[in-house]
Parts: sequence; structure tokens; C-alpha cells
Amino acid sequence: MKRRAAVLLLVAAAFFAGLTLDHVARAARRDGPSYRPLDVFSEVLAHVMNSYVEPVQERELVYGAVDGLVSRLDPHSVFMRPDVFRQMTEETTGEFDGVGIELTVRDDQLTVISPIPDSPADRAGLQPGDRIVGIDGTATRDMNLLDAIRKLKGPPGTKVTLTVMRDGFTGPQALTLLRGHVRTRSVEWRMLDRARAIAYVRIKSFQDNTDRTLKRALDEAREQAGRELGGLVLDLRNNPGGLLDQAVRVSDRFLREGVIVSTEGRDGANPEVERARAPGTEPDYRVVVLVNRGSASASEIVAGALQDQGRAVILGTQTFGKGSVQTVFGLADGSGLKLTVARYYTPKHRSIQERGITPDVVVADAAPAARAAEDEPTERELPNHLRNDTPRSAPPRQRLPAPAPAPAAPGAQGGDPPLQAALDLLRAPPAARKAR
Repeated sequence: MKRRAAVLLLVAAAFFAGLTLDHVARAARRDGPSYRPLDVFSEVLAHVMNSYVEPVQERELVYGAVDGLVSRLDPHSVFMRPDVFRQMTEETTGEFDGVGIELTVRDDQLTVISPIPDSPADRAGLQPGDRIVGIDGTATRDMNLLDAIRKLKGPPGTKVTLTVMRDGFTGPQALTLLRGHVRTRSVEWRMLDRARAIAYVRIKSFQDNTDRTLKRALDEAREQAGRELGGLVLDLRNNPGGLLDQAVRVSDRFLREGVIVSTEGRDGANPEVERARAPGTEPDYRVVVLVNRGSASASEIVAGALQDQGRAVILGTQTFGKGSVQTVFGLADGSGLKLTVARYYTPKHRSIQERGITPDVVVADAAPAARAAEDEPTERELPNHLRNDTPRSAPPRQRLPAPAPAPAAPGAQGGDPPLQAALDLLRAPPAARKAR
């Protein structure tokens, strides 16, 4: 039976890692003793298959073993079963079937960050900060985020009932939503100051069309202003990241030359450098980038590149600190493996892993979604996070004081202090900007 279990193990390893049995055999011969712990696994598998009190599925055992293996690595390496892998793929395309809510878990409660505009959740009146205490009669207190999202998604036209608690409610209220096809918009924009042609662009995540959508937003802003932009607020607050290539393209849109980001694998192996190219670069108008604790990964790549290159003023609060790169491997049965394969570095070779990007101008955020992000753990608070062993270095520029509040003006952003501070910076005359 031990021999049968060992064969099962080798077949499973080859199947789920995309290898052949010959590859596994050669690796075992090459590494010898390092593969001996697999004998323990084969023995345990044999005992479970032969002696466990109830029938078990071999696939579930292998899935559980792979889950345990990957969970020992770092917080961003994840084995995804087929349904979860499909969900992750949908998120990068920005389209899925469900109710359209951005969620987090706060104080063991499923909490709404924000409803996606024009989604079933938005039309039903869900608000940031709402606590979803039940889904179709099932309590959510001990429910993990992936399980909750799985319950919320479903074919268009089907119903799901949410039990919602909100500050001011005397008790939980039930809302029945009709699921639909939700299309997320990774980029939103509007004019902040038409007279000065100052535009605002928010990138919510880096999906596979983010750079194209950003270019369209900037072109539309120019058309609405009737001239070239006089300034831009690029809002990356609460942007958890996404696709690395899109972060590179967004950075390249504002840089004519120089390094955008470099990545290095284990022990500095396989170094890769992404550089800016002049074609398609935006004119040299002033840019302020908004960041906060919820800005992570690809967002930090953009902020770090524009900060190191002196292309933008970074304003807000310290960012999340995720300085690692993951590659997603699709596996033969429809499952997937997201594996940390490299660390990334800003143009000045700063690693932001567990440290984050330090803003040039520090301004706290008062928006509800930002306050929710402030309650979430940062990279350094996650279990098994990668350490940052590089020497600490100062930001490339001296940190600037927050601008003094300007008199109220048309388009004032009184409920959003960082946005108002960014607008004040862009409105300030050149001499005032240099004085700061």
C-alpha cells in the first residue's frame, strides 16, 4: 500500500505542478535526501486512504496538502481551487456576475468598503461601512472573505438576501438583491478646476485595460477643458494593486525615460528592469499622487516610480508595503497557483517591502473607505511576511509640509482633506511651490 500511495503522490505532484513523472524522478535523484520528507506524506496518505473512518476523496486530500504547503510560504502565495481561480481571473478582466460590492472584514464582521457604481448593490442603497451580518440566512461572523464572495456571486437574475446592519439602524434589515452582470470601472475621472484645467483621475485597481482607460480619461479631460491640462490629481488610495504590466504602462505614461521598476528573484537571480519610453508620454503638467494605507503593490510601484523620478508629488499617508511580485500558474484541473517569485525595487533601488512609500506631503484621510483601510493590517503585520533586509534610505526628496488651507473656492473638496491639499498644491503659483 505504501508503494501505491507513493505513486499517487508522484502523480498528484506532477499533475498539479505541471510536471512529468520523469521530471519528478530526476529531481528526486538530484536532490536525494531533500525529498525524504515525501516518504512521510506517502505513509500518511496510505493510512488515511486505508483506515480513516469515512470515505475520503483523493483530490480533496491533495488539495489540502497543497494548501498547507503554500500557506507556509508568505501571505501572497496562494493555492486556488478551480472556482476561486475563475473568480480571480474575472477580477483582472473587471467583469463578473453578482451584486457588485467591495468588501473587507473588520472586527470579525463582513463590512462594505463601497458598492460598485450602477451595480445591484448600489441600486439597493448599500453604503460604505454597512455590516453584512447574514447572507441568505447564514451568519457571516466567522465567514472568511472568499466564502462570502462566493455566496454573493451567481447567475444574473437570481436572488440573494443580505441582512444588513448600519449605524442608526435599530436592528438588522433584510435586503433582497437581484444579481446581474457587473462591469467594474478601474478608472474614473472628473474636472476639479475647469478654469485651470486641473483634472482628477482615480485608479481603483490595475486590470488588463487600465492603461487604455486612463489614456481615454486624460483625452476626455483635455477635450472638456478645451486645452492641455494644467495639472492632475492621480488618486491611488485604497488601490490594492493588480497587474504588474499595467502598473508599468501607467508609470510610463508620465515618464519619458529612466527606470520604472526592477525585479529580482531568489538571491538576486533573474533581474529584470522595466524602462520608460518617450512615445505616448503625457505632457509635462504637474501631477500629485494620492496614497494611503490601502495603496499596495502595483499602486506602490507607480507612486515609487513617479516619486524617484521627481515626476509627481506623493501626498497622503504611508502605504501598505507590499514589495513582492507574484506569478499565476494555471494548473491542469482548472485550479491555480499564485506564487511569489521576486521582489521589486523603485528606480533608486529602494525596496518598499514591509516599509511602504513615504509621502512627500503627509495629510490624513477622512473618507469612510479610507478609514476602513486604516483599520486593516499592513504588510509588516501579516503572518509570514517577507522581511526587508535592505538598508533604510531616505525618500528621494525632502518631505514637504502640507499646504496651508486656501480660502474656499469653487470646486473645494472640504470633505476630503488630501484631495483639497492636492488641489491647493496645483493651484499654487510656481514661486509658492518652490518655496515649499
